[in-house]
Amino acid sequence: MADETILVADDDKAIRTVVMQALGRLGYDVRATGNAATLWHWVSEGEGDLVITDVIMPDGNGLDLIPQIRKQRPELRVIAMSAQNTLLTAVKATERGAFEYLPKPFDLGDLIEAVRRALAAPTVGERSESPEEGGEKLPLIGRSQAMQEVYRVIARLTGTDLSALITGESGTGKELVARALHDFSRRRGGPFVAINMAAIPRELIESELFGHEKGAFTGATQRYAGRFEQAQSGSLFLDEIGDMPFEAQTRLLRVLQEGEYTTVGGRQPIKTDVRIIAATHRDLRQLVAQGRFREDLYYRLNVVPIRLPPLRERREDVPDLVRHFLTQAMEEGLPPKTLTTAAMDRLRQHRWPGNVRELENLVRRLAALYAEDTIDVDVIEAELAEAPADEAAPGGAEVVGGDGGDGESLSGAVERTLKRFFTAHGDGLPPNGLYDRVLAEVERPLIELCLEATKGNQIKAAELLGLNRNTLRKKIRELDIQVVRGGRTG
Repeated sequence: MADETILVADDDKAIRTVVMQALGRLGYDVRATGNAATLWHWVSEGEGDLVITDVIMPDGNGLDLIPQIRKQRPELRVIAMSAQNTLLTAVKATERGAFEYLPKPFDLGDLIEAVRRALAAPTVGERSESPEEGGEKLPLIGRSQAMQEVYRVIARLTGTDLSALITGESGTGKELVARALHDFSRRRGGPFVAINMAAIPRELIESELFGHEKGAFTGATQRYAGRFEQAQSGSLFLDEIGDMPFEAQTRLLRVLQEGEYTTVGGRQPIKTDVRIIAATHRDLRQLVAQGRFREDLYYRLNVVPIRLPPLRERREDVPDLVRHFLTQAMEEGLPPKTLTTAAMDRLRQHRWPGNVRELENLVRRLAALYAEDTIDVDVIEAELAEAPADEAAPGGAEVVGGDGGDGESLSGAVERTLKRFFTAHGDGLPPNGLYDRVLAEVERPLIELCLEATKGNQIKAAELLGLNRNTLRKKIRELDIQVVRGGRTG
C-alpha cells in the first residue's frame, strides 16, 4: 500500500470528495482544500509528496501557483486540472512546470495513472518560462474529448525537438497543429516553413527542399535557398508527405540520418538544424506495405504520432467553431451574424465530409450573402443541400479524367497543380528555370506511358508521339528512362 501524502486543491467539493475517496482507497494520505492559500501554506511548510490543483479557484489561479511551487520545492510534482479545456491551458500548465494536465471531466483511471507516474518519476530541472500570454488568441478551437488528447500531446512536446507525424482527413486543420507545435516549442523564435508535397511537381522537389546552385540546370540563373535552408533553426512542415516521390524520400532520409545535405549542383555539405513536422491524409502504413513509402523514413517521421479527428467525431465543437469563424468574418468587415438554436443543432447533425474547412466556408457564405442578422435553420438546410462537390468529397479526394466529361481535362489538372505550386511559395516566387522543369515533368510520364503501350518498341513509340526516332532515343537518355523489349522499367 502507498503511504505518500497528496495535497488536493479544488473549489468544487464534489470533485474533492471523489478524488479523496479514490486515492484514499489506494492507501494514499489525502489532504484537500478549496482554496489556493491553504495549498500554498501546506507546500511552504514542506508537507505533501504530490500536488493536484485546479486552475481556477476563488483566491487564485493554479497556473500562477505552479512556478512558485517549483521554485520553493523543485522535487514536488504538480498535476493541474481544469474545465478550461483549451490548447493554451494545456500548454501553459506544462510550460510552467506541471507534470501532467487533465481536462475536466476526467476519468479517475487517468488521474490514478498520472499520480503513480508522478510519484515514481525522477526529479528533473525546472522548465523554461512560458511565452508572452497577453492577448493570445486560441490557435486551435474545440473543447471536445477528441481534441483534448491533441492538446495534451502538443503540451508534452513543448520542450523537445522530436519529429511529429500529424494524420487526419483533408480539411481537419493539420497545418494549424503543426504551427502550434512550432509556436509552443523552444524553436518559436525561428522560422516556420511549410511545403506541400502534393503541390510540387516531382522533378522540382529536390530543388525546392535543398535548393540549387547557379547553373545547376537549364534556367538556374541564380542560387536558390531551399526550404531546409529557409527553416534553419526553426521548423520545417512537410505537408502531404505521402505524396513525396520515392527517390526524394531516399534523400530526405539521408538528411535526417546525417544532419546535412547538399544543394542541387553543389558539392559542399550544409549542416541542418531543423525540426521536422510531417502531415498526411493517407495511410502511410498501407503505402509502406505497397512499397510506395520507405519504411525506415516512416519510423523516422512517426516518432510522435498525432491523429487529428474529423469534425464528425467532435460535433460538440461545432458551436465554438461557428462563433470563431463568425468573429473572424466580422473582423474582416462582414456584418455580424448569429444563429438560432435550431440552426446550430442542424449544423451539429451534419457529417461534414469536408471537415472544418467545409464548415468555415459555409460560415463565411452565411456572413457574406445573407441579409438577416439571425440565421435560421431553413437557410442552413438550403446551404447544406447545395454543398459544393469539392466540399462533399470524403477526405478531399480529387478525380482527374481526360475525357472532357465529368472528369477534369489534362489542361485543368496541370493548371490546378501549378496553382498549388505557386500558392506553396506564399508571397515569394519559385526558383528560376520553371519552364524547362515543368515541361520535363510532363515529358517523362508521357514517354514512359507510350513505351509501356508499345511494349518497349521505340519505333512505334516515336510514331505515337510524332517524334523522330533519334529524338526519342536522345530524350530517353536525357531522362534516364530504362527501356526493355516487351515492356519498360524505370
